[in-house]
Amino acid sequence: MSDTGPGADAGPDFDAMTRDIAEVPAVEVITTVAVHLMSAAAVKLGLAEDGAAHKDLDEARKLITALAGLVTAGAAEVGTYHAAPLRDGLKSLQLAFREASEHPDEPGKGPGEAYTGPVFG
Repeated sequence: MSDTGPGADAGPDFDAMTRDIAEVPAVEVITTVAVHLMSAAAVKLGLAEDGAAHKDLDEARKLITALAGLVTAGAAEVGTYHAAPLRDGLKSLQLAFREASEHPDEPGKGPGEAYTGPVFG
């Protein structure tokens, strides 16, 4: 038997594989983006397996700052239930950045601290 019939080369049905973005609640979009930023920052901080190979503090700083802006601006919109773990994750990344830096920023000068205020361990 051959696969030369109608639709054989149509490829995957992406509409069936994904949800329509209109159906996704804003809270879910915001938290998903935040988790992606957290994951990327953790990798750039060298916290992933084989971490040293991916460590790039300049990139980590950008990701953490973007995350801080999103978490700070979105906290009122997503509510305390969702915002609290995002804030905790952000603070952990900010502290990890300070630890990973050869010359740590002063409190209040680290990535995202313009949005969150100084972060202390």
